[in-house]
Amino acid sequence: MVPKMNFLAGMLLVMVTFHSCTQEPSLQRYYVDNQEQPHFLSMDVPVSILNLDKVQLTQDQKEAYESIQKLNLLAYKTNDGDQNEFEAELEKVKTILDQPKYEELLRGGNPEDGTFMIKILGTEDNIKEFILFGSTSDKGFAIVRVLGRDMDANKIMSLASALDKANVDSSQMEQFTQFFK
Repeated sequence: MVPKMNFLAGMLLVMVTFHSCTQEPSLQRYYVDNQEQPHFLSMDVPVSILNLDKVQLTQDQKEAYESIQKLNLLAYKTNDGDQNEFEAELEKVKTILDQPKYEELLRGGNPEDGTFMIKILGTEDNIKEFILFGSTSDKGFAIVRVLGRDMDANKIMSLASALDKANVDSSQMEQFTQFFK
């Protein structure tokens, strides 16, 4: 009986190993692989940077705010002479975001000024992460992952309107804005 159990455990381990090796690339893996590479900037930003006055938020906005845990930012800055590298990195990100597990909510912009898209991972009423992706051919691209628990698309969108009135702590974002200058 023990040899059969050892054999089954070994087979299970082999199956799990092969399954994990054949998984599609993930945005998380892309972040980890590139966070310290040249041309990249990576930041974890606490939600407190938004400085939202919770008293002035609607109930849906409060719930949306409380469902967000943190923001992950990854940016790639183009430099003269690296257009091929930029296009290769851009293609990697687009390939990841084209996976069926990411549902597109919004897309916009134009090739001259830049393009953006908003995608989610999860269902509309139980979102694991919002993904904001924007790129311009002359500056680079940025990916923002909004991570949380039980995020709701409608509530998050209502929170977006409150951000116009937010007193955002720009000192924490200075490194990010300076990166693209």
